Amino acid sequence: MNEYFESAVQEICRRDPRYSKDAYEFMRGALDFTVKKLRRGTLRRSSRRHVSASELLDGIRDYALQLFGPLTVEVFRHWGVSSCRDFGNIVFNLIEAKVFGASENDRIEDFENGYDFAEAFEKPFLPQKPLHIHKHNRAGRISTSKNRGHISRSQKSPSQP
Repeated sequence: MNEYFESAVQEICRRDPRYSKDAYEFMRGALDFTVKKLRRGTLRRSSRRHVSASELLDGIRDYALQLFGPLTVEVFRHWGVSSCRDFGNIVFNLIEAKVFGASENDRIEDFENGYDFAEAFEKPFLPQKPLHIHKHNRAGRISTSKNRGHISRSQKSPSQP
């Protein structure tokens, strides 16, 4: 962390203790990640452009899943973050401290209807199709089926005699 950022975050956390310092460090990384992602999609790589709340929320989701995987919700909870509105509060605390910039059209309300945390951060790690458990087969072993194929735990692998 650079000195200015660290000092600003310490002051923010003193005034607004709802969120961990780590949440602010994460937000800075998420903004950098989002800007790089958006630049890859444009021809002019050196141009500076404003990042909307919607774009930042998408970047936050992708960055968090990349960093924390299925533990994302727990990490956020530990930092005091439980909704997209919390991301907005963090961003606007950083704007108020003159760490982030803003356009005249930016509003904290733009973060309110971002996405459901369970849908965004837990669902990607759930099984796509349920595994159906069947009754015991003749050998007394459980057989299962997944998708259209049939998997039987009672079958021996080719390497077994």
